[in-house]
Amino acid sequence: MKGHIVTLLVFLLIPLLPACEKDQGRMADYLVEFATVEKENSNYRFRLDNGRLLIPEEVKNYSGDDGQRVILNYIPLGGDAIEINYVSNIFTGSIQSEGFPQNYSDDPVKIQSAWVGGDYLNLVMEIEYHSEPHKVALLRDHSSTTVDLYFSHSSEDDPPGYPKMMYASFLLSDLREQTNTSPVPFRLFINTYTGIRIFELELQ
Repeated sequence: MKGHIVTLLVFLLIPLLPACEKDQGRMADYLVEFATVEKENSNYRFRLDNGRLLIPEEVKNYSGDDGQRVILNYIPLGGDAIEINYVSNIFTGSIQSEGFPQNYSDDPVKIQSAWVGGDYLNLVMEIEYHSEPHKVALLRDHSSTTVDLYFSHSSEDDPPGYPKMMYASFLLSDLREQTNTSPVPFRLFINTYTGIRIFELELQ
């Protein structure tokens, strides 16, 4: 995906909920977390951002590539074994080291959350969506003396619609390789409906 602005697919909202209390007659306790697919042949494993590898008893109605980021809804079964309730692919990208500012688009988003988990920048945001796929990218400004990343969002002339929740994950490991330091502090710039928001984050 590096070097290209990639179409952002539209996903339905899947709330990130804590484990539910278990009452008689209710479904089993479950967790919802961001994870990375590890695929070998037809076998799927899911790596959480804390490094833990989850092993599902069975994977139904899901197909994804190795390295795909997902929202994983699962029931712990003991140890690393899990039962999957639901798996949803989310937009997965990486830092584009070229293309700023000429490829930068500043159509605004409403940012709900931005954090670093594992080697990924994770975003939960709200956009106005009607019917046309939007485009997003994460661009680095190499003219800056600090590590500055810009979240690029283009609505692609999508007509006015309704608020839609979106998820995205960007691999940040290139920052570590380029700076040769750990941790790596960086600034994230996101244009919102109230102006530019600046997040000061750190890649461990």
